[in-house]
Amino acid sequence: MDPLICAVDVRSGYATGNVLQGVSIEVFPGEVVGVLGRNGVGKSTLMRTLIGLLPVRSGAVRFRGGDVTRLAANRRASLGIGYVPQGRDIFPRMSVLDNIRMGQYVNPSRGFQPDEVYGYFPFLRERALQRAGTLSGGQQEMLAIARALVAAPDVLLLDEPSDGVQPSIIQEIGAFIGQLVRQRPIGVLIVEQNIDLMQRVVQRAYVMDKGRVVASIGQDRIRDTEALAGFLAV
Repeated sequence: MDPLICAVDVRSGYATGNVLQGVSIEVFPGEVVGVLGRNGVGKSTLMRTLIGLLPVRSGAVRFRGGDVTRLAANRRASLGIGYVPQGRDIFPRMSVLDNIRMGQYVNPSRGFQPDEVYGYFPFLRERALQRAGTLSGGQQEMLAIARALVAAPDVLLLDEPSDGVQPSIIQEIGAFIGQLVRQRPIGVLIVEQNIDLMQRVVQRAYVMDKGRVVASIGQDRIRDTEALAGFLAV
């Protein structure tokens, strides 16, 4: 089986220089893959590079076997790469429903199917006309995920979905991720610091340090809380 998305020896960064120093990762259909490491090691840079918000300076990003290294972020999204950034980037003055509708523009040929995302997050139907900015942090995170799902992505990139989210909603997000990969041949790549969420949903993980992947671990080590805490503090 070929990976849905992979980075091959990718170097990327900002004007001051490269943050990623030759990173290689891959995500297959039906699996949830974690990216671990302390703050500042390049996890979010990896996500922004995969979606195309940062340019690849060397190496390659491949999606469904095709080279997308030089494609813009909107083109990658239309092909089937969904991205939920840290901080969510919802439109606070727009209604919940209109925020969800924004996801349709990524893949307009699919048509708008709000009932599908309401099935994952039923409260969004009840709050459809409410301004998105009045939702709690956790509810805004679920709204951002719902917006990404409207475009029917093949891969979902989640950057710190538990950031600023209350524990009860973190559990709901974990349950959603599990349900999603059981129902669809989707791949999920998740950057996360919350140990409980990682142990709940992740099947394997890459450990990053100083812009490199320094280890690849399986579910047995992810379930070892002491070991996992150590990787998060690398």
